Amino acid sequence: MPRLLPPQADSHLYFNIADLTQPSPPSTPPSLPASQRCRLSDATKGLLVALLGGGLPAGLVGALLRMAYRASHLPSLELLTFRCLFHLPIGVLLKLHGDPLLGPPEVRGRACLHALLHVLSIGCAYSAFQMVPAGNAATVRKGSSTLCSALLALCLESQSLSGYDWCGLLGSTLGLIIIVVPGLGMLKEGTTGLSIAIGYVLAFLGGLALSLGLLVYRSLNFPSRIPTVVFLFSLMGLMVSVPGLFVLQRPVLPKDPLTWSCMGAVGILALASFVCVSYAVTKAHPALVCAVLHSEVVVALMLQYYVLSETVAPSDIVGAGVILGSIAIITAQNLRCEREGQVEE
Repeated sequence: MPRLLPPQADSHLYFNIADLTQPSPPSTPPSLPASQRCRLSDATKGLLVALLGGGLPAGLVGALLRMAYRASHLPSLELLTFRCLFHLPIGVLLKLHGDPLLGPPEVRGRACLHALLHVLSIGCAYSAFQMVPAGNAATVRKGSSTLCSALLALCLESQSLSGYDWCGLLGSTLGLIIIVVPGLGMLKEGTTGLSIAIGYVLAFLGGLALSLGLLVYRSLNFPSRIPTVVFLFSLMGLMVSVPGLFVLQRPVLPKDPLTWSCMGAVGILALASFVCVSYAVTKAHPALVCAVLHSEVVVALMLQYYVLSETVAPSDIVGAGVILGSIAIITAQNLRCEREGQVEE
């Protein structure tokens, strides 16, 4: 008579009924220790904020300004005045938090210098948007700001860039050249050609002032610097634009709702873009931030063609593609994760 084996002896050959009737434990992966978890680096966060919150809204601003100028022929200083009035209530926020309106005394001079440079940059840009197509003006302004930021950072701050960063910067500059140079060769003689040339010069000066302002902003280090520089910009802008509006230009009272809607949208989008760029430039190299802001050029060219019904040359499309590829190179090279337990260098 064969001997029966106990149940535990052959449990490795067959499924046990008791095992089948009991629920299996949940298959949750083990959590990684804190030293192995990854997070985005500060440079990556800054570039993403500059791309999504700085470049895309700024690309809408140029088209809206062009629409307001077409509808009511608003002068550039009046647009700057309205934007400064829109930003002025930031001072109430500073007062509620008990912060000085003009910033701490030891950095007050640099904060005012940054505000003055930003007012100059915006004033030149608004004037350029009225003289040349919005996409071309944004192209020249962003291109000059990128080159000047790279040179200033290398000369004054001794900050080095990697090979991929230089490749992205040169690529974005090449894209700007592809867009601008064919247009410069088609300038007409006479008043129209002179107006277009002045518009390009103003766009270049706006980019130069922007790069200087970003460099000054990086030297500011106090908790309420973002709302402080916004308030100082509005204050300085009003001090410059209001007298200049009545001396150099003629004020115009808009009567159609389209102009008022455009001006309100410009105030909101410009404030969002300014805050995002101010944050990004403290996290990443200013030249890389300006290069990522070239996304404004692509958005402006799209609106120039689809909304404003202005001509977009094939060279504009090729240049925009080169700029997008350069932004992808810069972002991908800086897109890395860091261990949470490590200290970022």
